[in-house]
Formats: sequence, structure tokens, C-alpha cells
Amino acid sequence: MPPMDMNCVEKDVAKRLKDFYKGQRAMIIGRTANITQPLEGRTNCQYRNKCWLGCPFGAYFSTQSSTLPAAMKTGNLTLRPWSIVTKILYDKDKKRATGVEIVDAETNKTEVFNAKIIFLNASTLNSAWILMNSATDVWDGGLGSSSGELGHNIMDHHLGVGASGRVDGFDDKYYFGRRANGIYIPRYQNLNGEKKDYLRGFGYQGSASRSGWGRDIAELSIGGEFKDALLEPGSWSMGIGGFGEVLPDHANFVTLDKTEKDKWGLNVLKIDAELKSNELKMRKDMQADAIEMLTNAGVKDVKGYDGNAVLGRGIHEMGSARMGADPKTSVVNNYNQIWDAPNVFVTDGSFMTSAACVNPSLTYMAFTARAVDFAVSELKKQNL
Repeated sequence: MPPMDMNCVEKDVAKRLKDFYKGQRAMIIGRTANITQPLEGRTNCQYRNKCWLGCPFGAYFSTQSSTLPAAMKTGNLTLRPWSIVTKILYDKDKKRATGVEIVDAETNKTEVFNAKIIFLNASTLNSAWILMNSATDVWDGGLGSSSGELGHNIMDHHLGVGASGRVDGFDDKYYFGRRANGIYIPRYQNLNGEKKDYLRGFGYQGSASRSGWGRDIAELSIGGEFKDALLEPGSWSMGIGGFGEVLPDHANFVTLDKTEKDKWGLNVLKIDAELKSNELKMRKDMQADAIEMLTNAGVKDVKGYDGNAVLGRGIHEMGSARMGADPKTSVVNNYNQIWDAPNVFVTDGSFMTSAACVNPSLTYMAFTARAVDFAVSELKKQNL
């Protein structure tokens, strides 16, 4: 489908960056999971920018608008909301999982669902929590813990650093609608043999826009002139914020809190993870490069910022059940099977061994499709 379009200021800045850096850095429209043309009963994006509230048009990709309807059409799906999976049931003689145990969040009743194959996709932290609660009679650390890596190597993307400034010369221009995405500057650092004091790199997200009625007009405070002024759009601004890669580190981990419990009497997860020296060094370039690029693109009064550098802000949790070729150093194999229970597949962010600096969800989905294909093949061969 055709992508969304950059506005006039973004196009101008993109051209200036391309010219100044001689094509070595690019500003493009961001790629998002919003369809721009109708598709299979789903209406195209209406430019409301309310994606996080749920899209009644189905334009924004989500479980509710895309994958669940497709699964419902097969007639093989039973939806069980309010079911909190508390553990995977494990047969230590057969070395296979037999199903899952759940507690109903509304009735507090416990139920068991048996299965030949289990796909664990509770998201990185909750998947680790479920595994740590499972097969504790066999392994103290839970199912998949024999390598000592379960719960470790937590990653995210670090952000909250970049720059912004004022853009002159476009006061007669505006844009239509509330576009659901921004621009993107793909990673360019540590790709061409340059010597940095950190590994990997970062990209930028951002946008150009005009201030609206909520802006502060210091010389006016009340009355007709104030109202009239607010009916006119304010000045243009352009900002870019960095998304940096977080390296896997064994010291970034989660464990079960043995003392604190939630309302269902379940042990909560305790998180011990922070940005390390590689990320902190990278952030200096993330701010300095943002200032440099905007300045070179003609943006005025450019100011950098760097704050709230914490893991979790990117909401791209990865790690905790890393993939590998050796059961002594990983939780799942190259087909996402838990080494200790080959009929359990973990295909959410848990299996990731590195984070890159781009949004990871499509990678999870691709690995899930691959693992499903493998699981069906193995089931037909009676290997599971």
C-alpha cells in the first residue's frame, strides 16, 4: 500500500539532510501498521490519531481488528478472557508439557486446559513469570531455567533524548488530518568502520507540526483578540527523538518476588534492570547528532534534551528466554522450543538475543509463523 506522506516542512528538511550528508543519512516517512487502503473488510486509516484507544475502523493493525477475526473464521478458536495462566503443567517422565493451569480473574476458580502443543506469548516479562512458576518440582528456577538464563538479558529501546527547534518560512502552509505516524531516520552509526566508544547504534523518530490553540500567547490573556489569535495556527517546529539499541546483559534480569503477592495471591515479578555504560555513551551522540542534523537542515533555535533514561519506556521488552544453539547457555533452540520441553514454543520478545534499534513486533510475528510451520510438521511426524 502507498505510505503516508510527509508534510511540507518534513519534505524540506529531508531534502536538506540528503544534500548536506550526500545521501549518507535519510529522512523517510515512518512505517506503521496502519492500512492506507481498504483491506478485507477493514477501512483505511481516517487520520484521527487515536490508535491507542482502539480503532473502530480496523485501520490500525491489532489483535482485535486483524488476527482474531481471521482466527475466528476458522471455527477453531475459543476465546477465554479473564483467564490468568499461572503455570505450564509438565510431565517429568515424558519431558513434555501437558497443558496450562489458569485462575479465572472473576471467580478465582482454578481450571486446567490440556494441549499437545503450547505457544507461550504472554509478552517478555509475563512469559518469564509463567515459566518461573512452572515445573518447580523439577527445577527450582522453573521450566526452562536449567541453563541459568531464564529471566536474564532483559532489553528494551532507550529513548527520551533528541532535539527540536523552530522552522521559518512556511507560515502559509498547513497539513490535513492527524497523521498516525511521523518521520524516521534509519541508523547510520557504526556501519562504515567508524570508531565509536559504543557498540551498535540508533535511529530517530519525529515530526514537524504547527502549534495550535493551546500555545501560550504572552501578550494576550483574555478577550476577543485572544480568541482570534488562537484561531490562527502558530509557528512550525521540528523535532527528532532517538531510539537506541540496548545490549543484552546478564545483570539485567527479573525474578519472582517471594514476599509480595497480587490480588489473586500470585507472586509478583521483581525487575532489576538499567541502562549500562554502552547505552549511556550512545546517548551523547543521540543528542549531539540530533542537534547537528536539525541545525544543518536550517532549523532555528535548536535545543537538545536528554531525560528519563530508563528501561521500559520504549515498551519493547525483549530477552528473558533467549534463543541459542546450546542448552547450557539458552532457554529455547533455533525453532523457539524450550530445551526442557520441546512441545512448548516461546515466540514473543522473550526469545530475542539482541534488540537492534527498530520496532521488533514484526520480527516476533515472522518467527511465530516459522515456529508454527515447524510445530505442525513435527506433530505430523509424531515428534512432539
